[in-house]
Amino acid sequence: MEIAPLGDSALIVRVRNQFEDAPEQTSNEVLRALRRIEDARIPGVIGLAPAYTTVAVFFDPLRVMNDAARANHVIESLTQKIHEALSRGGRRKQRDTSARLVEIPVCYEAEFALDLEQVSRESQIHPIEVIDLHRAAQYRVSCIGFTPGFPFLSGLPKRLATRRRSIPRKEIPAGSVAIAGAQTGIYPMKSPGGWNIIGRTPLHLFDPRKDPPALLRPGDRVRFRAITREEFDRAAN
Repeated sequence: MEIAPLGDSALIVRVRNQFEDAPEQTSNEVLRALRRIEDARIPGVIGLAPAYTTVAVFFDPLRVMNDAARANHVIESLTQKIHEALSRGGRRKQRDTSARLVEIPVCYEAEFALDLEQVSRESQIHPIEVIDLHRAAQYRVSCIGFTPGFPFLSGLPKRLATRRRSIPRKEIPAGSVAIAGAQTGIYPMKSPGGWNIIGRTPLHLFDPRKDPPALLRPGDRVRFRAITREEFDRAAN
């Protein structure tokens, strides 16, 4: 476990150095660290962001300073409290950490699957098999980022791993389901991006009017379900 400054108002808690060698175990350890820090309610901490191997801890320096023994020891004071939270967590009864299983309907029709042929060529798999492999797998939300509500999903079949596009698109429609490297993801809103688009979901992954605003959260399990163009239109309306 390593804790280091991330600018002047955040710390990075590195839970493990590698993700690929043990993705399931690493995700579990990151989520445990996240929940232990949450439960500690450390004064001055205003936000937590889990990633593949780390948890970012964002804080208000003035509030931490008021709680610290000395004003010039803000980082040291906060680091100590995080260490204490992580150690106490091992001796406390943990909250229920069972993951939700969320089904995402996806239309893989050609008009939505802009890069399906590219993925097919690079993987040397027929487009129909690409779709079958993609929807048959179970994924896990490793982190949320890039744009609000964008889920980075681990668990992509190795045969579908595809390099990012050499030239990113300036505009990708909301709901686009895409592949990049060994992960898959969903664009919650219209934005630029360089991932390979293989379908689209009618679901809204981010709505600022809801609480929480993001449909998915770190630790969730995700499965994709293929739908027709007609089903897509009905769900989108």
